[in-house]
Amino acid sequence: MNLEMLLNAAVKTIRDHADELTTLDSAIGDADHGINMKRGFEAIDAAKAEILALPLGAALQKMGMTLVMTVGGASGPLYGSLLMGFKNLPENPTLSDVSKSFDEAVESVKKRGKSTMGEKTMLEVLVPVSDVLRSGNATVEAVLKAAEDGLESTRELQAKKGRASFLGERSIGHLDPGAMSSYLLIKSICKCYGVL
Repeated sequence: MNLEMLLNAAVKTIRDHADELTTLDSAIGDADHGINMKRGFEAIDAAKAEILALPLGAALQKMGMTLVMTVGGASGPLYGSLLMGFKNLPENPTLSDVSKSFDEAVESVKKRGKSTMGEKTMLEVLVPVSDVLRSGNATVEAVLKAAEDGLESTRELQAKKGRASFLGERSIGHLDPGAMSSYLLIKSICKCYGVL
């Protein structure tokens, strides 16, 4: 696993889509998701040399801690928990290792956000991807399809968490910004590898 390639791809993706994420968030949130995510991933980029000097699991944990310390709102703790959930990933992980760590990372997000599927959150993307990874037949196409379908599913859900939940039924009809950023990051990782 080439962490530098993945880190660079993730940073570029968030930079390139920060305005789009903020626009989505302006419809049902605080209009700061893209701004906050960009700040966090630029902090990761600034600490890249230090991060890449660490073993893989520790590097991902450091990235997560960086997001917790620099990203405002719910995104910092949630994405930080996601990355810190990979702390036990071995240096040269197999698909089975990735799947197990992804499961642990998703559980960390559920606990931190006190949330589950069906509440219009990033979990609508993460849980289906976790399911595909666990299936043992995790092609890039299957992972992307699960992420895309999960993202699209948020459009018709009513938000149950965060600022969007204050809108009640008015949150229906909008894509969830956190699900979008999760989808974009997963897509950037898939682009780095022909097969997961």
